[in-house]
Amino acid sequence: MGDLMGRHWVALAAGVTLACGGRTAAVPAPSGPLDRIAARINASGATVGLYYRDLATGDSLAYGADRRFHAASTMKVPVLVQVFRDRDVGLLSLDDSLSVTNAFASIVDGSSYDLDLADDSDSTLYARVGGRASIRELVELMITVSSNLATNLLITRVGPERANATAHALGADSIAVLRGVEDGKAYEAGRNNTTTARDLGHVLAAIADGRAASDSSCADMRAILGRQRFNEGIPALLPPGTTVAHKTGSITALYHDAGIVSTPSGRRYVLVILTRGLEKEEDAHRFVAELSRIVYEERGK
Repeated sequence: MGDLMGRHWVALAAGVTLACGGRTAAVPAPSGPLDRIAARINASGATVGLYYRDLATGDSLAYGADRRFHAASTMKVPVLVQVFRDRDVGLLSLDDSLSVTNAFASIVDGSSYDLDLADDSDSTLYARVGGRASIRELVELMITVSSNLATNLLITRVGPERANATAHALGADSIAVLRGVEDGKAYEAGRNNTTTARDLGHVLAAIADGRAASDSSCADMRAILGRQRFNEGIPALLPPGTTVAHKTGSITALYHDAGIVSTPSGRRYVLVILTRGLEKEEDAHRFVAELSRIVYEERGK
């Protein structure tokens, strides 16, 4: 489907606007992706941030793309990038091993906290506390099964400040990667990892385009994201032959999915969908899958 008067469509909370040639003007909701997206969002009652970008043409769609959300496990993507950038400059090897511990320092006061196995989507690493695990293993667990324990070990190794600065340098200029997972004192103080759909889109586009790190490291990151085991969102309703390298994230009444989509026809695009307000996980999964299908039908074929 062709663009309407230009390359970039933006839907904001105040209504639909059109950015064209550096000028922004209010227009009626276009007949196409935005009205279908808006109708589905309005029917859901959810708060949504959506960002799409075609990796070949740069065409983009955005709906609430600058709304801020708790990042949940999508914050693991900037950590992934920092690990591979550190590998590129020789600060670490994926074959290096780290001590597996379940004791971490709060960013509020340095006090120790631990993770609850019952709140983690992976249990295997807890059985290895007191031993060692390679960075390669930890990266795989952090992304493919969203291990919180692996994440905290890695973010302690590379530093949240450095992961945050790298994300900003890649264009995600308002993302906030402040801490590891389950830092209760930080949560109570409002010091949370946050993102917008646009922020995550910039980081993923950099991985897709080979700008986030070296070509080989970006290829490795795409492969790891492509082994994601939680596929109820963006990939669920896409046709056979479509591949999605992505990272999900969820906490109470939030569900996010952010990925690089490659279609059977050869189109490649970034799609980020952040949601808040859907209490049932299965409803949130279906909702994100349906929005992903709309984007594919309008822009991905």
